[in-house]
Amino acid sequence: MIEHCCHEMAHQVDRRCETHADAFACPDALVRFGPRFQEYGLIVHDGGTATVRIAFCPWCGQRLPESQRDRWFDEMEARGIDPWEDEVPPEFEDGRWLSTVTEG
Repeated sequence: MIEHCCHEMAHQVDRRCETHADAFACPDALVRFGPRFQEYGLIVHDGGTATVRIAFCPWCGQRLPESQRDRWFDEMEARGIDPWEDEVPPEFEDGRWLSTVTEG
């Protein structure tokens, strides 16, 4: 389980709506956390699944962790995996891969 920067961020990221199963359909959902890349984003309520990545918490002002997107793609390449064509190992679909890969 990821520890977020403050109570309000944790509340927003973990928000579950009784009416909308999908956060992108819920007008009250504001923030999405993507564990695969460790990214936070403000939800764009335009009918799709777009977010605008943020670097600082809107509530406490703390700098959020750096995105691991480039590192993830580097790791896929090092393993000879094309994420657009090949099956991605399950541990790389969420944040588990960060505890098994060392920065080099």
